[in-house]
Amino acid sequence: MRRQEKADRIGEMLDDLYPNPPIPLDHSSPYTLLVAVALSAQTTDKKVNEVTPALFARANTPAKMARLDPTEILALIREIGLAPTKAKNLHTMAHQILDAGGEVVDDWEFLESLAGVGHKTASVVMSQAFGHPAFPVDTHIHRLAARWGLSNESSVERTERDLKAVFAPETWNLRHLQIIFFGREYCPARRHDLANCPICSWAASKVRMRFEELHRS
Repeated sequence: MRRQEKADRIGEMLDDLYPNPPIPLDHSSPYTLLVAVALSAQTTDKKVNEVTPALFARANTPAKMARLDPTEILALIREIGLAPTKAKNLHTMAHQILDAGGEVVDDWEFLESLAGVGHKTASVVMSQAFGHPAFPVDTHIHRLAARWGLSNESSVERTERDLKAVFAPETWNLRHLQIIFFGREYCPARRHDLANCPICSWAASKVRMRFEELHRS
């Protein structure tokens, strides 16, 4: 089956399973989404959602965050992975946003210039906060795209290009969320039986199935 044919069939299945997937990270504005996504690196969305209510009660705007000392921010997010670095980044980011006018705006260069914000985080904000077509690729989407034969797994950047090539731009924002939810429900990273997965069972190559069977843990 050609890659495009796989993508078309996968898209139909994802639309049936998750017609209106929610954004997994709790937020109330582009800024709070930006903060939540920045905190989610190497941390589960569940843990981020447990921590951010207290953080946002104190600082749900760049101005309020900038008034906090990094040690105060750290105390609020200490359960998050890489908390010391993230606390410093949130403090620096808040001042950067204030220096640029005080608002999170839909500009790639601006977002990617902020402390602790990479292309993936910027992509989430551009797509989910502002509605611009983007295809955020994290390690989970990267893994599923490789399992399904939609990308060669050489890099996250290559995976993003490959997924954008087989899915229409108007579906990118939705597909990103759908793949996340499918991965959580059907296609976990570990102890996954590809032969019994609704998508891997027909989309994964025999070579991929043998590889994961050997490395299943």
